[in-house]
Formats: sequence, structure tokens, C-alpha cells
Amino acid sequence: MFTNGQITFGILFAIAFIIVMIYTYRKDMKLHRKYYKGSVWILIAFIAFIAFIGFVKFVFM
Repeated sequence: MFTNGQITFGILFAIAFIIVMIYTYRKDMKLHRKYYKGSVWILIAFIAFIAFIGFVKFVFM
């Protein structure tokens, strides 16, 4: 399905992308702490809402 060159490129691209993302996140960590303080609660609320929808579907189906 894929040639060896395509697989090698995909693996190297994924590794390079992950390294760049880690570097960028660490570089901007101070800004994230300053501007996105409390955003974890929004994530928790979103996950709870999705779980509630799943629960309602499970109960009424």
C-alpha cells in the first residue's frame, strides 16, 4: 500500500512535528499560564456534558 520511502517520510515527519510542537509549547508556557488560567474547568465541563449526553442516551434507548 505504501512504499518504504513514504513510510520513512511519514515517520520522520511525525517525529519532527512532535519535537517542534514540544519546543513551541515550552517556549510559550508562561503565556499559557497567564492567558489561559482556568481553562481546565471549561474542558472538565465539556467532558461532563458529553458524558451526560451519553448517559441520557444509554438510559432512554
